[in-house]
Amino acid sequence: MFYQEGGQFSTRYAQARRVFRLRQDRIGVLLLLVFSAIGVPFLGNDYWFSAILIPFLVLSLAGLGLNLLTGYAGQLSLGSAAFMAVGAFATYNIDLRVTGLPLLLDIALGGVCAALVALLFGLPSLRIKGFYLLVSTLAAQFFVQWALTRFSWFSNNDASGVISAPPLLIFATDFGSPVGRYLLTLGVVLAMFWLASNLVRSELGRNWMAVRDMDTAAAVIGIPLLKTKLLAFAISGFFLGIAGALWAFMYLGTVEPHGFDLNRSFQILFIIIIGGLGSLLGNVLGAAFIVLFPILLSNVAALLPPGLIEAGQIENLQKMVFGALIIFFLIKEPEGLARLWQKFRERARLWPLRY
Repeated sequence: MFYQEGGQFSTRYAQARRVFRLRQDRIGVLLLLVFSAIGVPFLGNDYWFSAILIPFLVLSLAGLGLNLLTGYAGQLSLGSAAFMAVGAFATYNIDLRVTGLPLLLDIALGGVCAALVALLFGLPSLRIKGFYLLVSTLAAQFFVQWALTRFSWFSNNDASGVISAPPLLIFATDFGSPVGRYLLTLGVVLAMFWLASNLVRSELGRNWMAVRDMDTAAAVIGIPLLKTKLLAFAISGFFLGIAGALWAFMYLGTVEPHGFDLNRSFQILFIIIIGGLGSLLGNVLGAAFIVLFPILLSNVAALLPPGLIEAGQIENLQKMVFGALIIFFLIKEPEGLARLWQKFRERARLWPLRY
């Protein structure tokens, strides 16, 4: 009975287009945000902030960047980690070589650099699509990693190619502590999700979905394919670039080009497959699964009799389970965990009249 929407009517067009139409949803999201910003810093510890919450937030943002391109615009890509690397190294160099800029502006400019690189590698989408486009974006993964390794200027001539996080100062406030890095990451990720929610409900978002469903029909009704596809690559690269900067500076502290290898691109792809293509919530659910499942599996393995599973085989077991789950979701629930949550909401809205 609590989740029924009886008596809640939309009297204006703006109300009908709200992200959360039901009062229960708005109250629940508000309470969740308040708990995340106020309750978690008091209840959490350094391990939760550094090893679980920050990577979960950053991977959610990275999944969002790829989902805008693949889930909403229908353009396949395997260069996500490359665009994250561009964002991280660009932010590092902007902060190092252009003094006086605020840290948040450095991160935003790093995202712009990643958007320009993504725009360049998105040019083949004008002539090819599907599997062929996926292979062409794979070139970005190898080219960017090679360039960052080959030219030491990007790492300030460091022999190891490693870059380190700049001072995390925002308005003379130090966010270098684990809880400070968590709050800063939370603020940036929430702002990016708010921006994405407005994008997908705008004219550009509708154009993306029209191109995704059938680009020929979209061109017939007057949607500019060139502009729409390139904007999808650029905006996706911007989100991924900011995620890369957060991954390097808020989570790891130091990173090298090999930290953004092909495995990272596959990890982000798994997030949107498991979470759900074309869904903002799916990025959060998929990232939570990717981050928490290995921890759960390690704890379960620790409860088993000693010697039953070797410590070195746990990672291989995780990969096997991930592969099986991806196959399961592709066959049984291609819309991912977000669709399961939607089904639960539909049942809750009808309960107890129907099961």
